[in-house]
Amino acid sequence: MNDPVVIMGLGEMGGVFARGFLRLGHPVYPLTRNQSAAELAAQIPEPALVLVAVAEGDLQSAMSDIPAPWRSRTCLLQNELLPDDWQTLDEPTVISVWFEKKPGMDYKVIIPSPVHGPNAQLVADALGAINIPTKVVGEADELLFELVLKNLYILTSNIAGLQVGGTVGTLWADHQAMAREVVADVLKLQQAMTGKQFDTEGMIAAMCEAFDGDPDHKCMGRSAPARLARALEQAGKLGISLPALERIAREQASA
Repeated sequence: MNDPVVIMGLGEMGGVFARGFLRLGHPVYPLTRNQSAAELAAQIPEPALVLVAVAEGDLQSAMSDIPAPWRSRTCLLQNELLPDDWQTLDEPTVISVWFEKKPGMDYKVIIPSPVHGPNAQLVADALGAINIPTKVVGEADELLFELVLKNLYILTSNIAGLQVGGTVGTLWADHQAMAREVVADVLKLQQAMTGKQFDTEGMIAAMCEAFDGDPDHKCMGRSAPARLARALEQAGKLGISLPALERIAREQASA
């Protein structure tokens, strides 16, 4: 029998990954809110992988609960990830997820999902078993580019969507000037948070590939106001100004 996989948080996204691991022949053990990670780790001390599939807001709490035997076997998939988020873990596998899964609907692929780390191939094989494309990236700098790209896509579409609604296709076709102002602020924030510089036009080109992968993807989800507030909070801590985001926040407050 293949080594088991533990999934922390068996929601919509965790359920997709579970299907893939089961298709490969790995037993899957969910860790729910009512279970003790330490007790499960005593039963499964050396799983093939521990997939941390909790919501973004629960990630830090979940990581603090990961037992020592599991800490070198983790995989993270949350949005808005950057390397500072996983400093307490031992070289996790990280995937930038480019497919969506909503209740009552099957998953929808936008572009291939990059995955990096010691268990990258296992994750890629599991998703490949259910026809979700991935690409394994070997270098940490490649992963950072992919994470910043995903952050740029999410924050630009969500925050610009607060102003204009619609889809990512119409955002770029009809409101590109405003969207570029948001892009500039988001990249300024990402660069301040990572200490790295990114080519703006190269990032925009990559983001537009994702827009083209699903032009009907709606810009604004229910998390958009929280994403805007969090970006401005992060900017405040870093001592940088984000004029387009600040303007949108003011206009949203007065609406």
